Order: sequence, then structure tokens, then C-alpha cells
Amino acid sequence: MDAIDRLVMNARLHHLGMAARDPQPSLKLAVLTCMDARVDPAGLLGLHPGDAHVIRNAGGRATADALRALAISQAVLGTSEVMVLHHTECAMRRFSQSELAQRIVSATNHPFHEELEVFTDDAAAIIEDVGRIRVYGSLVHRDKVRGFLYDLATDALKEVTRQ
Repeated sequence: MDAIDRLVMNARLHHLGMAARDPQPSLKLAVLTCMDARVDPAGLLGLHPGDAHVIRNAGGRATADALRALAISQAVLGTSEVMVLHHTECAMRRFSQSELAQRIVSATNHPFHEELEVFTDDAAAIIEDVGRIRVYGSLVHRDKVRGFLYDLATDALKEVTRQ
């Protein structure tokens, strides 16, 4: 049995007999975080199904797609706060744009020219993403946006603010 088949089987057993839940997150929160498998936002933050929207991408960056997801999260599904959650040891910090693009080209044998949102400073990237969210005109709530860095080595969460 491959990994996807195992996950499908787990899903069939997961909420067996549970009633449908409200699509609006009970905490009225959206979390923008990295897709890194070492980061478990639910476990780290104590989230349960139905508590928050979790939007994941490479680096947890406030990309155009993430901003659109946040707009839907707020305007359609009632969230009012955004937590930006980056982590240490992120590949988007460890590699340059050209290094990552070359790895994609090598793996696919196709040209790759898309922007990957790499960064060199954790705090600066978090501040940049919080800023992008705060100025994005399609959000209902832009005032309750906070950024955090999760340290994988110490399991500590630290708020990052502009100083």
C-alpha cells in the first residue's frame, strides 16, 4: 500500500459518525505557515479541527496566492486575525533563488523562471510578510496580523515585530 492509499484509509476512519462542522473557524484565525513537514501547526499551537484556517506554502510567505486565500478566509468565512508563522532551518532561507530553480530544472528537465520568495533573514522575511498582509486591500481585517518564528531546535515560539 502506498502513502496516499494509507492516508485515504485514515480519512475514512477519522471522523466516522461525526456531524458536519461549521466552515467558519471558531477562533476566527488564519495561520500562514510553511509547508515543511517538520512544522505541525496544529500540534504546536494546540489547534483542533474547525479552530483555524491553515494556509501553507514554501516559506510561509505572503505570496499572491496566500493573500487571495486570506481574502476568502476573511470575507467569506469570517476570520479576523492572521498569524504568520515562519521557522528556523527553512529551505527558502538556506538556498538561493537560482539554486532552487536549478534543482527544479534538474528534476523536471523543464525551464523554471518563477519567483520563489527566498530570503536571507528570518525576522526580515516575517516583517515583510506581515507588512504585505497589512497593506493588501482585499482584506477586511488588516490590523490584527502578527508574525512569529518557530525555532525547530528549541521548540520555542518567538514573536517578531518591527523595531
